[in-house]
Amino acid sequence: MVRKRILVTNDDGIHAPGLAALEAALAALGEVTVSAPEREMSATSQSISLHSPLRVHALDERHFAVAGTPADAVILALHHLMPEKPDLVVSGINPGGNLGENVVYSGTVAGAMEAVLHGVSSFAISLCSRKQTDFSGAASFAARLAAKVLEEGLPPGVMLNVNVPRGLPRSNRGEPIGVRFARQSQKISQTLVREQKDPRGRKYFWLDESVDLGQVEPDSDYAAVLAGEIAITPLQVDRTDYKSLNHLSGWLDSLRANR
Repeated sequence: MVRKRILVTNDDGIHAPGLAALEAALAALGEVTVSAPEREMSATSQSISLHSPLRVHALDERHFAVAGTPADAVILALHHLMPEKPDLVVSGINPGGNLGENVVYSGTVAGAMEAVLHGVSSFAISLCSRKQTDFSGAASFAARLAAKVLEEGLPPGVMLNVNVPRGLPRSNRGEPIGVRFARQSQKISQTLVREQKDPRGRKYFWLDESVDLGQVEPDSDYAAVLAGEIAITPLQVDRTDYKSLNHLSGWLDSLRANR
């Protein structure tokens, strides 16, 4: 029986505990290779390094620290570090949720999305807590989902974004209360720009956000997590809004007119 090849990445750095928990949980499914940034690269989205060289430090034959972004780490693994293309890429486990519009900024989501661009099935997984350090429940679910993806595959151009609720509420049988396929939430946060001064009196700014949970839509990823359920959201590479594409075509006559 041919063992499956699995690539693991993240945006928190190769020494992050969530990454270690994920690798350990997936080891039973196949041969796991880790290619991850050498340091934290959170909120780098799907940026790639075009203006600086990419350096790789091989910790051993299956662990690579990349001086770049999560997307860089995936690209190098797929096209240089691994002898064969993997059957699955998993990105995480991120401490803190990647819900709603945060998927746009997330390096965790970007690592999985980069794999999809290269034709490899993938998912990203996050634990919706920045304080809880027990990744075992999220890692266990990641292994279960990975087995299903390896068996069934995913539609072309589609990845899964998984958010595990804090504490992973369980039934009397020790299983998660529920798992829900949910859509990405609309923006329910407000961007905050905080102005402060350094010890020399110079101004600097700190970006922050506040979240209004009163605006959560019942079919969204936020709603699932707040209900104690694991939220799985399919995300696609093709960002075309086909409804708008058809509607806006009505502008063509006026745009083409000679003036």
